[in-house]
Amino acid sequence: MREIVVISGKGGTGKTSLTAAFAALGESAVVCDLDVDAADLHLLLSPRNDRTQQFISGHEAVIDPDACTGCGVCIEMCRFDAIRPIHQDGAGLAIDPRRCEGCKVCVAFCPASAVGFPDKHCGEWYVGDTRFGTLVHARLNPGGENSGRLVSLLKKEARAIAARDGLSFILCDGAPGIGCPVISSLSGADLAVVVTEPTPSGQHDLERVLELCRHFRTRACVIVNKCDLNPRAAQETVSRCQAGGHEVVASLPHDEIVFEAMLRGRAVTEMADSPFTATLRRAWKRIIMLSEMDREAHVPAMNQ
Repeated sequence: MREIVVISGKGGTGKTSLTAAFAALGESAVVCDLDVDAADLHLLLSPRNDRTQQFISGHEAVIDPDACTGCGVCIEMCRFDAIRPIHQDGAGLAIDPRRCEGCKVCVAFCPASAVGFPDKHCGEWYVGDTRFGTLVHARLNPGGENSGRLVSLLKKEARAIAARDGLSFILCDGAPGIGCPVISSLSGADLAVVVTEPTPSGQHDLERVLELCRHFRTRACVIVNKCDLNPRAAQETVSRCQAGGHEVVASLPHDEIVFEAMLRGRAVTEMADSPFTATLRRAWKRIIMLSEMDREAHVPAMNQ
């Protein structure tokens, strides 16, 4: 079983649109949206959710109003200013869950033992059928913690489904950046497809995410999207990638077909054949080949 994860150093490079395009081309695959903080792959794949599970992570403090004496010790101890009076006259106390960091100091120091510490509901995750197969995705609540753990949970579920159904690979839409969700996305992946654009921020963040791939010894290839935005910068990006041992599997120009596909809620490779979709088909074939290579033998050495 192979794992291919599509990531980008920055947002807005077209990563999700390309993942949907590859999902339409792929066969015998589980599709997994690992951008749990801002999931949107389901907008193009339109899953029928067969299963919904709550994501529980960490704890949050809750004051029992019947047991609280209003002594104010918790207000003095809280470093995050999460505890406030309920009424203007100062009567009654409550904890703002958006400010609570779960440090448990109020639980430990409350003289009336009025502060509980239940599990925290941070979001939901889903498994559903799409026209391209099974989609595993999630929605993390605003401010919800442990997105890296949720990503790991989704990958574990996707692997179990692929093993159960005898599927040959998992295609993942990763988060932008180089933070915890991306690190969790790269764990166990056979190939990272890094989507970039020929802009100063795109080039800078591409270097950062490729360095992350080298650190975790994950083989990476690159797609330069919107290459006609700045042809000179696009060629410089290609040259840098080749010098660093990272193959550029496609350079894609701006094309209205992408916008049209988004309006219809479709993957671009579901649209009529065009030079753009033909390039994507060739890129996908190459991506499959690269994912089958021995990754330890083909990961560029880290910079000394």
